[in-house]
Amino acid sequence: MNLEHINGENKGNVLLFALSTCQWCKKTRALLETLNVEYDYVYVDLTSGEERDEVITELEKWNENLSFPTIVINEKDVIIGFEEDIIKKTFQ
Repeated sequence: MNLEHINGENKGNVLLFALSTCQWCKKTRALLETLNVEYDYVYVDLTSGEERDEVITELEKWNENLSFPTIVINEKDVIIGFEEDIIKKTFQ
């Protein structure tokens, strides 16, 4: 799975599953960057073939509805959707 990396303050292992065309995903990325969170992300809609299969399999572990955005934190906690208050509380 090819991940894009955004530098910031290390606040745990943060992985964002997003769509390149999703306004809520863009807002989530902007909020993470405002909070100076270091994170990795993948635009699921820009993957294909085996990589897409791998990404979908990983996402299904955390969000069986395959909805976006999905943030996985330290491979144990999950925030589904643009939950601004929860994201702020988690990373401030």
